[in-house]
Amino acid sequence: MRKAFVFAVFVAFAFLSSPVLTQQGQGTMPAPWPLSHSIRERGSSVTGAFEGWLYNRDGSQSFLVGYFNRNTKQELDIPVGPNNRIEPGGPDLGQPTHFLAGRQWGVFAIKVPKDFGSKELTWTLVTNGQTNTITMHTRPDWIVSPFEDPASKNTPPVLRFESSVATFAGPPSGIASNYTATVGVPLELAVVATDEGPKVNVPDPASSRRARGSSGNAPPAPPRLAVSWSVFRGPGAVAFGEAKPAIDKEGRASTSATFSMPGEYILRLQANDSTGDGGGGFQCCWTNVHVAVRVRAAAASTAR
Repeated sequence: MRKAFVFAVFVAFAFLSSPVLTQQGQGTMPAPWPLSHSIRERGSSVTGAFEGWLYNRDGSQSFLVGYFNRNTKQELDIPVGPNNRIEPGGPDLGQPTHFLAGRQWGVFAIKVPKDFGSKELTWTLVTNGQTNTITMHTRPDWIVSPFEDPASKNTPPVLRFESSVATFAGPPSGIASNYTATVGVPLELAVVATDEGPKVNVPDPASSRRARGSSGNAPPAPPRLAVSWSVFRGPGAVAFGEAKPAIDKEGRASTSATFSMPGEYILRLQANDSTGDGGGGFQCCWTNVHVAVRVRAAAASTAR
């Protein structure tokens, strides 16, 4: 009797600890390899992360999607195809092909038509011999508000590229800016970032000053604002001068990107305010934008 009880407890623990595969129309179910998806430096899996869905201004909906790379030191390149596919309608619906280590929030969005209804999409990733599939849908309890936090009226940081007057905030939508570069030649990337911070339920400024040990009429500390660059897609390696450049008093943050081989690249620029990555799990308030870079081969030197 005792052995049967111990075995039952072990099975229950393995079930709860195992990774889950979300299958179309089935919610979640355990993967067939209990305890195989541990977090480690290398050799583990990558799982898509369905953050939720949102209404666009034209009445259509978009799925907001990130991922979790369980490897702490292994970044992975997975081309669109059998090992990186979204169905139906894919395999390419704009997902990343380069996967950073750890949890990455809302890195891309998939726009679906107004009449999408109860249909679903699935995103399958095969990494290090392990397969994970997630389901994306428009069920009411998965709706998110990435453009404003209802409790604090906080909004995402606003990004503007110096070469344009257009501004961007919230989830990514299309390509925000286009560049041309040459292999081995640093490409300058400059952006202006601003953030208003929460508008209600904000700590009293006097209390904030006392907490910082200041006196007089010193203004409250500004919201923490940070930007970071990473590779979203591309055939080769990209070296950033500073992946997380400092933001000056005018809100300008600049860095450079150097490409190892020619081809078409997409870079991701993320801006976080004081809520941090993923907005503390509430999907607000942070901004992701994508920029496209066409990289040419280096000019051949002329021998004399």
